[in-house]
Amino acid sequence: MGMSWVSRVCPITPQKSDSPKTRSLISAEPSFPFAGCSPRIRFCFSFSDHVEEREPSFPTSLWRNLSSRLSGSAAPTFDGLLRPIPSTRLQSTAGDSLKLGLGGSDGWRSSLGFASPAEILRPPPPQAALAAAAASKAREVAEAARHYGQCYWELSKARLSMLVVATSGAGYVLGSGAAIDFTGLCWTCAGTMMVAASANSLNQVFEVRNDALMKRTRNRPLPSGRLSVSHAAIWASSIGVAGTALLAWKANLLAAGLAASNLTLYAFIYTPLKQIHPVNTWVGAIVGAIPPLLGWAAAAGEISLNGMILPAALYFWQIPHFLALAYFCRNDYAAGGFQMFSLADASGRRTALASLRNCLYLLPLGFLAYDWGMTSAWFPFESSLLTLTMSAGALLFLRDRTTTNAKRMFHASLLYLPVFMSGMLLHRLPNDKREELNATEVQLQELDSSDRPSRPRKDLNGSRTRPPVAYASVAPFPFLPAPLYVSPDA
Repeated sequence: MGMSWVSRVCPITPQKSDSPKTRSLISAEPSFPFAGCSPRIRFCFSFSDHVEEREPSFPTSLWRNLSSRLSGSAAPTFDGLLRPIPSTRLQSTAGDSLKLGLGGSDGWRSSLGFASPAEILRPPPPQAALAAAAASKAREVAEAARHYGQCYWELSKARLSMLVVATSGAGYVLGSGAAIDFTGLCWTCAGTMMVAASANSLNQVFEVRNDALMKRTRNRPLPSGRLSVSHAAIWASSIGVAGTALLAWKANLLAAGLAASNLTLYAFIYTPLKQIHPVNTWVGAIVGAIPPLLGWAAAAGEISLNGMILPAALYFWQIPHFLALAYFCRNDYAAGGFQMFSLADASGRRTALASLRNCLYLLPLGFLAYDWGMTSAWFPFESSLLTLTMSAGALLFLRDRTTTNAKRMFHASLLYLPVFMSGMLLHRLPNDKREELNATEVQLQELDSSDRPSRPRKDLNGSRTRPPVAYASVAPFPFLPAPLYVSPDA
């Protein structure tokens, strides 16, 4: 050929073949390196139907890419030979240049999947840098949230706090009428959860050194150093104040006062008492008995004798529960410096007797709940069967005071509480029905007293006294019988 051929990819030196059959053969030797290939690679293109020479010496995938771009076909055409290429693909311009369809000085790099040196050295655009920084910040925030969330969960003793919330919710339902205010129930449970979490967190703040000495507690956030003591104290104080304020706002001041009193009793009396005297178990039982009373007060707005059934059950249940726990963990408690009842009882006999005695105290509660109009007639039998099962575990522990039997009694106590509360809720009588029954009793007694002729008494000032029914209507316990009055003149 008589024209000079210039490629934008690399210098190409046209060569003529000695054979007339191959006068249209172009041999080009671009000098760019490929990984895994020879530095100089030989290309052979033909305008005829014959290829004089072929030498594929670099990966097949690159050949397919180049071949598809030059031939304009959708599918790769390389199968070991370079097929004929239309002459229209080799464009000759006025400048006598050859455009192989690769476009631009760096076109062969982008076509074959390589980045140019300028692209490698070019800094990322500002938008990409901002996106990377935002993603990194989001990861840091997520990690911090996960870390502190786990620490707060352990500080709050979340599972124990949820049990406290369950007892408070049960008290709220028992103190409600036929229609339960579920919004008030949710607010009461939320406030109780916050106060319970605060109390448990303060407990760990005050016992951080003791927890570090016990195997069961040494991996908590404070002994392990995952959280500072000041951080935990701020968390506990904030959530305690918030929970008390929530109860005062959404429930009533009586419920908020009970929550604040229980927080103080647990964190500032029970917690230091654990290192002073074994009576801490009985003080802790009082702490556990207050949440159901809190729920009752939030629903009914008052504390009545009926509302003491579930708190009494919580109190007597906690004694065998914690005595069993302290018995099979007594070595750990001794290492932590806690004065538990089982540590002063080497034989374990007094621990077993105290457990059995408090189990038997649970027996009459079901009958009282029925007698006071709180539940139906089925509940006393279910409650008695459940209490006898727990008492059997305590009796077995008394006969054979081993760690295995202590654990059996502990597991029996875990079964007792949720079943007892479920039975009370299942067989409960709404609070307004009990009020109707009490009002009927008062009316009957009023009719009985009206059959007797009597004149109203006068006090020392000469004013008439109110009838006995009026006293009964304002009495703190309206379910009690109204007092009878007999005139001395009758």
